[in-house]
Amino acid sequence: MKNRILFLMIATVAMFRVNAQNNDTKIILITLDGFRWQELFTGADSLLIGNKDYVHEPEMLKKAFWRDTPSERREALLPFFWSQVVKMGQIHGNRKLESKVDLTNSMWFSYPGYNEILTGTADDKNIRSNDKIPNPNTTVLELYNNAAEGKGKVAAFGSWDVFPSIVNEERSGVPVNAGFESAIGNLNEREKFLNQLQNQIPSPWGSVRLDAFTHHYALENMKKEHPKLVFISYGETDDFAHDGDYQAYLKSAHNIDGLIKAVWEFTQQDDFYKDQTVFLITTDHGRGTEPLDTWRSHGSDINGAGSVWMIAFGKNVDPKGEVKEEEQLYSNQIAPTILKILGIPVPKEIEGKPIKL
Repeated sequence: MKNRILFLMIATVAMFRVNAQNNDTKIILITLDGFRWQELFTGADSLLIGNKDYVHEPEMLKKAFWRDTPSERREALLPFFWSQVVKMGQIHGNRKLESKVDLTNSMWFSYPGYNEILTGTADDKNIRSNDKIPNPNTTVLELYNNAAEGKGKVAAFGSWDVFPSIVNEERSGVPVNAGFESAIGNLNEREKFLNQLQNQIPSPWGSVRLDAFTHHYALENMKKEHPKLVFISYGETDDFAHDGDYQAYLKSAHNIDGLIKAVWEFTQQDDFYKDQTVFLITTDHGRGTEPLDTWRSHGSDINGAGSVWMIAFGKNVDPKGEVKEEEQLYSNQIAPTILKILGIPVPKEIEGKPIKL
């Protein structure tokens, strides 16, 4: 009996290994820092778009993003999501339709949110600030990079300069380009130009670069190195919100929608990624709504900041569109979903359960 159990265990591990080695699926995980579900599903907020406390050109902003209905407003703000992605994938988190996605950490700010997304388990004991502390937990990026089939096939790019710590770049061996870091290694001409340009264009913030640099560094790396697991984190939406600049917050979200479209279009033109790629898109935390000024903030004391959203599209993803039924998903399910798609066994330490996409 014991021999039979041992044989079954060995056979199961071998099966996972064969499946992983034969798995051509690639995954691109994307986050929009602190982007509210309210704008994702209803577009520009009527209480903010004309509010001169938060908008310095209300007429221009209304012309760009105000429409009569929520469905029209959201498509004006995020045309790729609501004209293309909705037809080929799944959009979860419209709480008005009882589709809910929530954080399981109780901090409701960035480092704990990214730790939960990337590890599949909240860690309120150790991850209690945004300080640059090397993550004691193991992300899926590290797990895949430590697997034979994923070694050297993982890359991470972020606008926020804390990501080398979140990914624990030194321990994990996962290359991270984040904050104001330049591209390194055998550079192409475009990467050399990005390095030069990044030094010449000031960011409004001391710890977050403009998202265009993060985007193009990632895209150039994908063209050149073809990683199988890519993490891209855009950061402007959160920082413009903290600044109380709703105009820039909306324009940034609109721009990121176009950047994600560009990544998708690249994958459909590149033989390595074409028809073999899954996109997973989410956010690290929500923001407040009442009182009105709490839209600028998040954290455990801000009502609603634990409410998030998730989008999936690409290879083998059922095109459900906007989910319009009662459901409850959590951010800690993203990491095990990635592992399952890649054919890697989910460690028992991971609390989240894979999502059936």
